Amino acid sequence: MAISEDFVANGFVKIRAASDEVGLAAQALLWKQIGLTPDDPSGWTEPVRWAADLTGEGPFGQIINSPELARALDEVCGQGGWRKSGSCGNIPIRFPKVPPADDRGWHLDLNVMREDGSWAVSARSATLLILILFSEVGPDDAPTRIRVGSQRDSIAALGEGVHEHVPASRLVEAASAHRPLAHATGAPGEVYLVHPLTVHAAQEHLGTRPRFMAQTPVFLSAPLDPSADTPLARAVR
Repeated sequence: MAISEDFVANGFVKIRAASDEVGLAAQALLWKQIGLTPDDPSGWTEPVRWAADLTGEGPFGQIINSPELARALDEVCGQGGWRKSGSCGNIPIRFPKVPPADDRGWHLDLNVMREDGSWAVSARSATLLILILFSEVGPDDAPTRIRVGSQRDSIAALGEGVHEHVPASRLVEAASAHRPLAHATGAPGEVYLVHPLTVHAAQEHLGTRPRFMAQTPVFLSAPLDPSADTPLARAVR
């Protein structure tokens, strides 16, 4: 299946944006940022540590600015339908063998800014979500859970309103409960393009090595219009 066909059918698609080596180079910088090492598990005492790429330099820039990612975004959003990101943004690092964080509910990411500057959830999303892998992520390594095709349930459940995050999460969780599951597994340097209305959730880490993954919003040039002639729009029809 082509990128656009996968995206329309499932609400997400995985691409190779950079090599394993580039992804692992970014991971090495993240270890330094959080002051821990891959060889000393005694320091892995929290279920989640947050890091960030705010500059888009080095291996982070090689991924976020890769021609492969740009081509995939063009195919999904349409030429000129998205705005270039300057960095990979927030990066939650999930650690194994510690009590899990209480952050594993089904949800949509905040995707629209109100006039007062606060963020909310709307079917007329202003963003697309990308998940950037900086480590090998297998079935036990806390891969993001994805409800396949749930973007179509979300647009019906949300209607025309603008919702607070928790009420919106409850709406889309209930509406998409019948959907099959997929898991965002993969290799360093791979990227998932996720429809802004695709319902997803974190999960407990049952593996042995920390999982490094960025959760990056890509801003759309205009709010999601379900009538538009793009895979992003066709995915909710």
